[in-house]
Amino acid sequence: MASDKKIILITGGNTGIGFEAVKALYKTDTPYEIVIGCRTVAKGETAIEELKKEVPQSPSTLSTLQVDLSSDESLEKAAETMTSKHGRIDTLINNGGAAFDAELEAKRMSMREAYNKSWDTNVTGTHILTTLAVPLLLKSTDPRLLFLTSGTSALAETERLDLPAFVRLNGSPPAGWPKQPVGPTGLNVTAYRSSKTGLNMLMREWHKILLNDGVKVWCISPGFLATGLNGANAENLKKAGARDPSLGGIFIKDVVQGKRDDHVGKAIRSDSIQPW
Repeated sequence: MASDKKIILITGGNTGIGFEAVKALYKTDTPYEIVIGCRTVAKGETAIEELKKEVPQSPSTLSTLQVDLSSDESLEKAAETMTSKHGRIDTLINNGGAAFDAELEAKRMSMREAYNKSWDTNVTGTHILTTLAVPLLLKSTDPRLLFLTSGTSALAETERLDLPAFVRLNGSPPAGWPKQPVGPTGLNVTAYRSSKTGLNMLMREWHKILLNDGVKVWCISPGFLATGLNGANAENLKKAGARDPSLGGIFIKDVVQGKRDDHVGKAIRSDSIQPW
């Protein structure tokens, strides 16, 4: 059951930054048991096949686990499986998340639906999974808890207009109603942005709760990366200054491997601490 390898559970590990984090960890010489949490197990298995073609040799092992952040039943079963199969979790990477602003803009969701789903996935589901995982984390000799936040979540930076990216994100539209979409993707990102600010507070609460248990907790702010989140076109994002998603994966790997242990309890960027 228990393995000598560090056991890592990463939600949303089959795509985007999550997949890049799995890849970065899988490519190292350190052996890990990497469990890819995903809503659809088949997609996780496809991701594993793709990764093994790209990285044919690794001391680590890969597996999938059904994790749906919107389903308590799914999360409870995931915790039971981790308990029976692995006996502990050394690192929980709460990477899974979603943005529904595009659905709202396209009128495929009502405002209430889009906001509720944003918070349910990015905050509530993440909190429930973390709560279920704590007994397993406390069985680790080096427990780590990561929450994937966003550079757009910092309240202290909502007044910044000194760079083009901040102008796109924080600039006020012309007078009149309705307002035209804004933001780096050409969409209103208020629901996503608000939920990630809420996630920052969730991290601070878990840092407080688990401080005396020795659990290291962070929010990871990977930066403006060219992923398909919120229905964005990756190539268009690159033209707007987005970086390669692999940089986010390397950043997460560095945190797992102890390179930012001096910054626990913070929202961290790859080269700095993100202001609140």
